[in-house]
Parts: sequence; structure tokens; C-alpha cells
Amino acid sequence: MENTNNFEPNTTLSADGLTRLYGQNIAVSDVSIELQRGEVVGLLGPNGAGKTTTMQMITGNLAPTIGSIKVCGIDMMESPTKAKNKIGYLPEIPPLYRELRVDEFLTLAGKIRKIDRNNIKEAVKTAKQKCGLEDMGRRLISALSKGYRQRVGIAQAIIHEPDVIILDEPTVGLDPNQIREIRSLIRSLGNKHSIILSTHILPEVEAVCDRVHILDHGKVAYSDTISGMQGARGEQVIDVEFKTPPSKEWFSMQDDGIAMEKTPSGGYRITHPSVDPTDMIVRASVENGWGLFKLNQVQASLEEVFVQLTKTDEKKN
Repeated sequence: MENTNNFEPNTTLSADGLTRLYGQNIAVSDVSIELQRGEVVGLLGPNGAGKTTTMQMITGNLAPTIGSIKVCGIDMMESPTKAKNKIGYLPEIPPLYRELRVDEFLTLAGKIRKIDRNNIKEAVKTAKQKCGLEDMGRRLISALSKGYRQRVGIAQAIIHEPDVIILDEPTVGLDPNQIREIRSLIRSLGNKHSIILSTHILPEVEAVCDRVHILDHGKVAYSDTISGMQGARGEQVIDVEFKTPPSKEWFSMQDDGIAMEKTPSGGYRITHPSVDPTDMIVRASVENGWGLFKLNQVQASLEEVFVQLTKTDEKKN
């Protein structure tokens, strides 16, 4: 029997030091992810960064060369069936049987998940309610829009009430209205379940996730809360407005890398490669009579952090 003495009730997933080798090639190296109940974590990275391999290991479809995975305290290697029963998975291409009706497909999914036959009908009803499919039970899956097929895919992933839900590109190919609906669904599921969301749509991560892991070359390049990413940008940026703006020549005369550019709003964006330029600008404004009347620190977006961490000329997929 697996040892669950050290299991924290709110920790649904603990993947520690995951490494996967293919011969001499390292696909994933020392990746660790911990997931708490009620938390949505974004898993990001450029193509070839190791996201798919990581998800395959977490879902139990691929054994790590090194490392351990516990789902609700159950060791994936020692008790794979029990551990997998705690996980719901939606691949990028949903595993749907289009010739079946929604109710038929979800009933089949429930049987595959070994839900008691007396409880399957209620499980299908609950999954449909959560995914906004109440009126779709008699519809052929092939006749549904792509947005509703995604909902059916999510419904099969949660039919057995898993503790951990893993979603791979759940909004790819959807129109803006469908994307908003799926994001709202993911956020609502995150109230009870733990979710790992893999996506290339960075605004989606900012809208839905609590934390983010960015993989690059098979390693974790960044891991923090969404709010914590604001300090991840190396350069320091402020937006300012002056009554009498300084000339660009003044900035070019400084020898510490500070730069200024005009913004569409009529103000100026001032950038320093490493140091917050606020004190320098306030002091210079007083000394030179620029009449500084507005100053805001610019917070890094997830897109800026992502590009900064993963952009290099030598990168290979």
C-alpha cells in the first residue's frame, strides 16, 4: 500500500524532479510542479519546450526516467490505476466518437471510468450541467459546433469528478464568443478542482490562471504567480508626462543606458536596463524644470516575460 502519511489534503498533484530521456536526448529535465485544490496553473513554452512530454508523464501515459508523481498522495508508479482515477484529461484533439449522441458518449466515458452503473445517469447529468450541455444530450456530436464539441470533451474529462483536470489547448480554433465561454467554464471548474492549462494564448493564461510555469529546453524557466511575474522583466519601465518635456538629447547624454520614447497618449516611456529610473527622473525634473505631473510604473505582461525568457537565436524546436 502506498504511503500517504505526508499527503497534504489541499495538495492534489506533486510532480518532483521529472526527467525524461530519449536515448541521449533530454526532453524534460528536473521539472517540478505542485498543484493545490482550487488552483488553475498555466503550463507554457515554445514548441519543443517539453510541455507535451510533461503532461504525458503527469497523466501516467509516459513513465519518467527520473522523478516521482503523486496524485492526492497516491504514487503514480506504485498505484497507477488509483492515481489515474484522480485525473481528468482533455488532449488538444478531443477523443470524441462523432457518430454517438452526447448522452451516449458521456455514458460510455462513465463506464470506462468505472463509475457504478447505478450512478452513471446522475454523473452524466452533473457533467452536462457543469459544461452547459443540458439541452444537448440527444444531439449527435458530429452535428455540434466546435465550441460545443470542446464542452463535450471537457465533460468526459470531469465525468468521474477527478481532483486534477489537465486541459491541452482547450480553446484552439474557437471563435471569440466560444473562447469566452470556455474560459468561464475553466474558471468555474477551478473553484473545486485543480487544473493544469496548457495553451499558446497568453491572454488566456492571464485571464484564467493563478500561477504559471514556463518551460524552455525541457526545463522550468519561470515559475510564479500571475502577479509575481511583474518583477520578472529585467529592464525597468515607467510612463511619465511633463509640462515641458525634456529632449531626447538629454537622455542620449546619460551613460547608464536610460532611453525615452513618445507614447500614443502624448506622454513618454522611459526605460532603464536594470535600475528603476523613478528617482533619477523626479530629481532631473526638479533640477531642469520639466514639470513632471504624472508617473506610472509599467508592469510586465506575461507576453513580455515569455518572450524574454524563451527568445534566443540558438533555440531549436
